[in-house]
Amino acid sequence: MDISVVVPAYNEVESLPELTAWIKNVMQTHEFSYEVILVDDGSNDGTWEQIESLRNTDSAIRGIKFRRNYGKSAALNVGFAAANGEVVITMDADLQDSPDEIPHLYRRIKEEKLDLISGWKKKRYDPITKTVPTKLFNAATRNMSGIHNLHDFNCGLKAYRKEVVKNIEVYGEMHRYIPVIAKWAGFTKIEEQVVEHRARKYGTTKFGFSRFINGFLDLLSIFFVGKFGKRPMHFFGSMGVLSFLIGTVMALWIIGEKLYDIAYHIKIQREVTEQPLFYIALVAVILGSQLFLTGFVAELVSRSSSNRNQYQIDKEV
Repeated sequence: MDISVVVPAYNEVESLPELTAWIKNVMQTHEFSYEVILVDDGSNDGTWEQIESLRNTDSAIRGIKFRRNYGKSAALNVGFAAANGEVVITMDADLQDSPDEIPHLYRRIKEEKLDLISGWKKKRYDPITKTVPTKLFNAATRNMSGIHNLHDFNCGLKAYRKEVVKNIEVYGEMHRYIPVIAKWAGFTKIEEQVVEHRARKYGTTKFGFSRFINGFLDLLSIFFVGKFGKRPMHFFGSMGVLSFLIGTVMALWIIGEKLYDIAYHIKIQREVTEQPLFYIALVAVILGSQLFLTGFVAELVSRSSSNRNQYQIDKEV
């Protein structure tokens, strides 16, 4: 099979018939073998009944229904597991992504041997309250991930080589950082493509302001897990040792200064415990010890994990 199109849907009953008809027209025009995987993320507006109806008239459509709303990341992860195509395309169900982009995305994945292509909605129809925070998060993600050639990490329209979606796990609200997850998994051939962004035709947006706060926390989480997931002692231990050494040096300095004053009969002598620097040193020593112990416990947990020695293997001969 050439292409799997994975479409998460939450209360998109109005847009699905138009979207699936559009995808079908594009696929038949370019003679692709394909499937459309519609994942109902716990909708309550008749979306699942619409999917069942569409399936009855089009054998290329497959439907998956969640019992409740789990979020876009869960829908994508389940869709990735079910996909059979050599190239997997993801797009939103709200008709803001154009299926006309699919043939070019497919050709680039196959001809340029890319792992992932992320869409860039260069011209957007979103309000400024959404575009400005998005630009800030994209800038932060570029700097933290080292993927400097992407302008829009959160674009729903993406293309993947099949091996990529079968070897990554998307959970929580990590869908906006799939290129970062793919990079940490060893899939580094990541490029960008300018795509059309269409104004929403039906319904309303499902995302609120809280997604920006969650997005920042997810970015920190994925950065830490990707870099230190298998060696947490390197992170906590190094910070703990540094804090402990700083506290120890300050404590020795205070004690040495006190002994110097006594040796040379200097009258102005403050007790060690009367100096603010003593308490700063004490906090630094305690904090350093706690960080070191945290790293030690995290290392024990990591070594006891069932996937401690699971690594991404590209080829064997």
